[in-house]
Amino acid sequence: MNADQILAEIREANLSYLMLAQNLIRADREQALYRLGVSEDTATLIATLSPAQLMKIASGNTLLCRFRMDDDLVWGLLTSHSKTASNDGVSRLHASILMAGRHQEAA
Repeated sequence: MNADQILAEIREANLSYLMLAQNLIRADREQALYRLGVSEDTATLIATLSPAQLMKIASGNTLLCRFRMDDDLVWGLLTSHSKTASNDGVSRLHASILMAGRHQEAA
């Protein structure tokens, strides 16, 4: 992949992310705040963007979304390959609880 292809992929990811975020916010605001990890103010701003504004914002060369799991514990829980399905489910549930707690702290 060359630099131009990477920038095109970033722009496409940005547009997809913004469209998804806007749809989630409009459909179920509380769930969107949790799933996207954004504040009320950010959600309000995203929900009111016009298609032209979405395109303009998405066309930048900086990726708008980021990984929220910046913790080794959460990554370990998400990537653990338990021997049983129940342990895998418990690990994912534990990771979700940790991330939900971080969302509450940020809000």
